[in-house]
Amino acid sequence: MNATDLPYDAAHSAEQGQPLYRRLIPRATNMIRLDHTHVLTTFHRYHEDLPASRKAGLVGVICTALEIHATLEEEIFYPAVQAVTSNDVLSKSVPEHMEMRRLIADLRAMTPSDPRYDDTLMALMRDVIHHVADEETVVLPEAERLFSETRLQELGARMTKRRLQLAAPRTPQIARDMARGMPMTTFTVGALAMLAVGCIMRAVR
Repeated sequence: MNATDLPYDAAHSAEQGQPLYRRLIPRATNMIRLDHTHVLTTFHRYHEDLPASRKAGLVGVICTALEIHATLEEEIFYPAVQAVTSNDVLSKSVPEHMEMRRLIADLRAMTPSDPRYDDTLMALMRDVIHHVADEETVVLPEAERLFSETRLQELGARMTKRRLQLAAPRTPQIARDMARGMPMTTFTVGALAMLAVGCIMRAVR
């Protein structure tokens, strides 16, 4: 039995008994949903008539977020799902990642002045939207059916730790892209969020 099987008061007490960092780190499936929301929200800031510097910043934020997200899924989340089910729920996921990486490489090789830049981003985001729909209607509900709350939290903690490892060498690039692509208020909130996650992971260690 896990916390989700308990009455509210008992589940709340079980949650309160966890270390603080465990309560702050989202479970794996919610982390994936948050990644999807972050990428789609960033994309909605993009317009063809934006200054080149802001376009480049937004595309940089999107590409880095997708690269880290795909790596987390491939290294941690997908193997965990495959280990407990014979259902072919992930049959589309890795090929979709491969196509997204191809388009990301194309974008990184361009500048905003390239006539193919906007169209390539649109192609990438069409693939992303299709991928998000597959995951949020099939893969994530299946994972939540298969895994206990404790297991989802364990996977979330592993994914958070790995995310910081992947992001660390890219910190200057991430900061530069956010500064160019996001309004200062968004950039400040993002910086504070990254600092908070760093504090959490020091507690995990």
